[in-house]
Amino acid sequence: MSVNVNRNVSDQFYRYKMPRLIAKVEGKGNGIKTVIVNMVDVAKALNRPPTYPTKYFGCELGAQTQFEAKNDRFIVNGSHEANKLQDMLDVFIHKFVLCSECDNPETELHVNPKKQTIGSACKACGYRGMLDTRHKLCTFILKNPPESDSSCVKEKKEKDKKNRKKDKENGSGSGEAGNHNDIDAPDAVDGEEDDDDWAEETTEEAQRRRMEEISEHAKNLTLSEDLEKTLEERVNLFYSFVKQKKESGTIDSADKEILAEAERLDVRAMGPLILSELLFNENIRDQIKKYKRHFLRFCHNDKKAQKYLLGGFECLVKLHQSQLLPRVPIILKVLYDSDLLDEDVILTWAEKVSKKYVSKELAKEIHAKAAPFVKWLKEAEEESEGSEEEEEEEDDENVEVVYSSSARELKVETVKPQKAEEDDDLDIDAI
Repeated sequence: MSVNVNRNVSDQFYRYKMPRLIAKVEGKGNGIKTVIVNMVDVAKALNRPPTYPTKYFGCELGAQTQFEAKNDRFIVNGSHEANKLQDMLDVFIHKFVLCSECDNPETELHVNPKKQTIGSACKACGYRGMLDTRHKLCTFILKNPPESDSSCVKEKKEKDKKNRKKDKENGSGSGEAGNHNDIDAPDAVDGEEDDDDWAEETTEEAQRRRMEEISEHAKNLTLSEDLEKTLEERVNLFYSFVKQKKESGTIDSADKEILAEAERLDVRAMGPLILSELLFNENIRDQIKKYKRHFLRFCHNDKKAQKYLLGGFECLVKLHQSQLLPRVPIILKVLYDSDLLDEDVILTWAEKVSKKYVSKELAKEIHAKAAPFVKWLKEAEEESEGSEEEEEEEDDENVEVVYSSSARELKVETVKPQKAEEDDDLDIDAI
């Protein structure tokens, strides 16, 4: 059964079709894997090497992939449903197949290994642009350009080999010259393709647009390289990003950008630690209210991020010890009321003194100052548990076991409490 390449198009006469993915799960336990049976046919319909969508599935699912090109077997480790893979393929098609101008799949990818760029050229509308190289698949494409996987190139190589063999059999000098021409020919073709890429409009607007594409792609290339750096380097990049936002005066409305940058650099959990260093000082109580939205984007339902926030708070107390140490319980209460710290995270932190961020002596002082607030939290928790138990006991008191000689089983009935004492002590004057 075939489906539209762009499944957002519901037109049954849509000319671009592809077969529906067929997935087969093999193996058991740790050796379980999903074989995409018709990946070669699907990739042929998309005009992409079959390794690209397979590798994309691996990147999105966090699974290893295997390619057996000779046997046409393309494998993703783990058990995955065909419908789920089909939905992922739709995203792959929108990112790496469809033209961004006309939404047609008649595009070709051009990889420049020297500049580490991936260009997309549309045969339908003539649009040429650069792909966003931040996705992990782009690293794979740069190392395995589509030309190296295409059957056309393989056929050309086979023809070249046959021609060389014929020339050798003839043993003529012209054959040797022909060999040199055959070897140099691909370089000349590549050079012409590079010239064609730039042989476009020469108007000022077209030149400006091309320069913007180049600068944007250079930025994307830098972003993709950032993920290969060490954790410390990525944290420093995030620190510089937030600091630049603060110095430029755009920090107040940059909460979404800051979160996106942290996710891009894969340092989201550590975000509150950096933010507390740059956004907080001795006036932390007012600043919590001001930047609450920034911290909530990191700390909401993320206990690891909340632990880093407590670490940043300890570092801040170290910097402003005289002003903040006496106010530790008050600040913790503000953080708790602002939903930046959960109760269980605070109680876990209070159980053990750590010297990860500050000296052990200062950490002990901070915990000692925080003791009243921690005690209040525990008592509030015990009271809530106690009230729940009392409600349960009241419910139990209103339950009475009724014995019946005719019944085979015991019956449990809910009895309303009698108000005999209130009826006995009647006020005569009130009658």
